[in-house]
Amino acid sequence: MGLWAKYLLPRFLVILSLCFSHSVSATTGSSSSSLTDFFPQASGVGDYSGDPPSAPVYQAGETIGYLLHTIDIAPIPAYSGKPMDMLVGIDLQGVIRGVKVIEHHEPILLVGIPESTLEEFGRQYVGRRVDEHIRVGGSGGEGGSDIDAVSGATVTVIVMNRAIMRAAQQVAISRGIIPDPALTGNAVPQLRSDYYEKRSWQQLVESGAVQRLLLSRGEVDKSFAGTPAQGRDEAPASEKGSPFIDLYFAYLNAQTTGRNLLGEEEYQWLISELNEGEHAIVVLADGLYSYRGSGFVRGGIFDRILVHQGEREIAFRDLDYHRLGDLYAEGMPPLAERSIFIIREDYAFKAGLPWELELLIKRQTTPLESVFSRFSKQYRLPVEYTYKQSSVEGDEAIWRGVWHDKRFQIVVLVSGLLLLTVIIVLQDLLVHYPRLLSALRNGFLLYTLLFIGWYMLGQISIVNVFTFTAAVMNGFQWETFLIDPIMFILWSFVAASLLMWGRGVYCGWLCPFGALQKLVNEVALKLKVPQLLLPQFIHDRLWGIKYLILMVLFAISLDSLATAERYAEIEPFKTAITLRFNRDLPFALYALLLVVISAFNCKFFCKYLCPLGAALAVPTRLSLVNWLRRRKECGNPCQTCAVECEIQAISSRGDIQLNECHFCLDCQVTYYDERKCPPLVREAKKRQQATMMEADH
Repeated sequence: MGLWAKYLLPRFLVILSLCFSHSVSATTGSSSSSLTDFFPQASGVGDYSGDPPSAPVYQAGETIGYLLHTIDIAPIPAYSGKPMDMLVGIDLQGVIRGVKVIEHHEPILLVGIPESTLEEFGRQYVGRRVDEHIRVGGSGGEGGSDIDAVSGATVTVIVMNRAIMRAAQQVAISRGIIPDPALTGNAVPQLRSDYYEKRSWQQLVESGAVQRLLLSRGEVDKSFAGTPAQGRDEAPASEKGSPFIDLYFAYLNAQTTGRNLLGEEEYQWLISELNEGEHAIVVLADGLYSYRGSGFVRGGIFDRILVHQGEREIAFRDLDYHRLGDLYAEGMPPLAERSIFIIREDYAFKAGLPWELELLIKRQTTPLESVFSRFSKQYRLPVEYTYKQSSVEGDEAIWRGVWHDKRFQIVVLVSGLLLLTVIIVLQDLLVHYPRLLSALRNGFLLYTLLFIGWYMLGQISIVNVFTFTAAVMNGFQWETFLIDPIMFILWSFVAASLLMWGRGVYCGWLCPFGALQKLVNEVALKLKVPQLLLPQFIHDRLWGIKYLILMVLFAISLDSLATAERYAEIEPFKTAITLRFNRDLPFALYALLLVVISAFNCKFFCKYLCPLGAALAVPTRLSLVNWLRRRKECGNPCQTCAVECEIQAISSRGDIQLNECHFCLDCQVTYYDERKCPPLVREAKKRQQATMMEADH
């Protein structure tokens, strides 16, 4: 305690004071200071007015553009739960002339990422049109153009992008700079999910809801002219006009089409089978040629039909296929082949845009070679099935795009969490195999550090606790947290694990900085570095420091979340994990010092200074069960586990303090070890003596 109070604490407070002096106002700017940056030729700027509000920019009395504040027009909550304010300039051609951050409350940006990085991000918009579809690091979906993200602040800049583009588009529309997409043909038609009318087969065909591709044998033969397949399998002259295939197809999600064709019961079943973002089409045919193809028989690949939308080619496998029975539309012709195909979410299919069904017809030229002929038919939803929607997307779409773009990370993270759950559930079995358990633990810690930490930047911080608390107190919105899928999934798992097992599962297995400390300590042990554990009576007094830090930070957060976020730099997480030590020297030295200390005293920071660990320890007392086994001899007289516990979470009485335990399971290995656990050793000796006595008699 004396070393901390005399040397480390004063130096740390100096660092914090330097950080505190660099406040949000460093990013602030006024319209007048940005006017010449955005419009060098401008002579003045008017007042903010209108709906949405903007200020006209003048040159010699003529309006040449507008200035606007995003917070007045598109106050989209960012990761902090509060919207950012950015000044945006646009000219009369609908071109963005500049972007400047005026105010923000983003934790990752307040300390750690320099303001110059935000300025560089904003400069990427200069010269872009307000009606352009801009993607941050490829997050915006198909089409459009990309701009670079900010490492460590991807979610924040995605929200910035949406606020900038939405506010600029609304001002441009209101001032007549660009037409309103909702009033022109430029908007993407959206399916009217509630639209239904009773229709016969003929009415569905005439309206375009069902499309037909009719090919005669002569048309197919002609398509192979001039190829090696010319003359092969050709129809006799008398049969050139006979049907080769009579094929119909339709989009089934639309109620008028789906319910009329499938019937009410089959339609409701189909809709219940579709996940969000999935679409169903029906393909019906009769004639000499089967659209399903021989590949379907071989193992599930439909090699004769494809769907095209834009540059995307959609192929179908057996898991995308449902065999269709009866059809109920009045006047249906007899069609032998009937199938439903599912377009999966991965294809980002848009029902309101045109698409094509392509039929491939193959003719064999040699035993190993074939020639294909392609026929296609376009499909577009009938106008009455759709409505127009402006290209200015709503706020609720942000998190969906982020989750879609991070599918790989989500799958790997969820797989890792499932593996960890299996390890914890099977702990009583695994502790019988110490080497296997040790390999699993170290391997998982590497996964936590490299993948969750340095790759996905999934380091939970006390700042996240403050952000959640502030959101609950000031109007909770799920979208605020859903825009970061990695943190959302981690927090959900941590919340569940707290109720089941306490803080130890996160602190011992899922904290990237904790994993870094533990792995460094493991290397130190291999190198026989002496361990300098504090005496128990000193340890018992020092572990309370983290609770004191937590209370101070929480009190500050009630007054100012931004101030608390700066003082939360007592956590080295941002420096060591999020920014990978690429930071100003004082921060980097502080984080490195804690890592070096962990080589001599395992997880020193976690035991004594971590406010996040303290915050997680509070609900640990509500954990439903205690899965860590103890014996009546533990602590009296046996002290084996207490001496070996690297976290010093086992008292001299033998109790495991769950609010301090990191769930390493070392004590459980000892619990079952008949050569190490004194009660088991005594029992083994008694059995051995009894066996010897029986042998003597």
